[in-house]
Amino acid sequence: ILSPHGEPGMNSTSVTHFVLGAYMDIGLLKYPVFVFLLLWYAAILLSNLLLIAVISRSRSLHEPMFVFVCALFVNEVYGSTAIFPMLLSQILHEAHVITRAACLLQIFCLYSYGGTELNMLTLMSYDRYLAICRPLQYSSSMTPTKMAALMALAWGHSLLMNLFITYGLTGRLSQCRNVIDKVYCDNFWVVRLSCSDTTVSNIFGLVNVVCRLLCVITLILYSYGRILRVCLRSSKSARQTALSTCVPHLLSILNFSCGGLFELMQSRFDMSAVSTPLRIFLSLHWLTVQPLASPVIYGLKMTKIRLVVRTLLSRK
Repeated sequence: ILSPHGEPGMNSTSVTHFVLGAYMDIGLLKYPVFVFLLLWYAAILLSNLLLIAVISRSRSLHEPMFVFVCALFVNEVYGSTAIFPMLLSQILHEAHVITRAACLLQIFCLYSYGGTELNMLTLMSYDRYLAICRPLQYSSSMTPTKMAALMALAWGHSLLMNLFITYGLTGRLSQCRNVIDKVYCDNFWVVRLSCSDTTVSNIFGLVNVVCRLLCVITLILYSYGRILRVCLRSSKSARQTALSTCVPHLLSILNFSCGGLFELMQSRFDMSAVSTPLRIFLSLHWLTVQPLASPVIYGLKMTKIRLVVRTLLSRK
């Protein structure tokens, strides 16, 4: 294992581990922090798995909107499982070290989670556009076959793209330094610590981010622009019905976008002016807050889900 101050001139083949340098020495507070994070992770698993089971078992919820929501909950379980076990393990250890193979695997899981989340939220905005703006064609436009194809595209695109980025681009780089100034593995940092030519990785990463954001922002703005136009022309009851399904989705987009935006800024700009505890919290926001926010937002705001959960609990 290299020292925390791994020098650029070191032999690149000696880097088999990375040091996560953003962990602070909090002394005995690490035990309360460990318990808090453990309970948070348990709440994420419990809430998401409960709603997955509710949607799967209830025939009244076998509609495109709820199927997409269910897929979103599956992704929250996937993303939280990629970060929490490692966080809990690192908090209790004095040496915050991770192997290079485990680091690349975590990068793949975290970024494929983020990509799938973005794809699913975009897909859900398109679903709301069809349901509200083209209700007569909705059943023919959103058939089970088309739903399955869209979800396969959302998951497949993210998994294949991040597989190529993580192992095709980042994984081939030789490392000269090994200190990642974060509490989890980050693709940008691994590229930054490389002694290889990173031109291809940097250009591809920048083009991918810009194209992805442009496509997502354009589709979401177009969908909600048309929805707003229809709502303004509709009756009050129709507007309330539309809002009851759109508000949870908008809150979810806003929450994830804020966390993702800071993570993007932290990767590309110098954030040394921001205090370390705040920087750690904001960098973890998209990975720890979103997985619990999604089931809470959709479970409380979507009337159908809330009523089914209440009915099942009352039967129990």
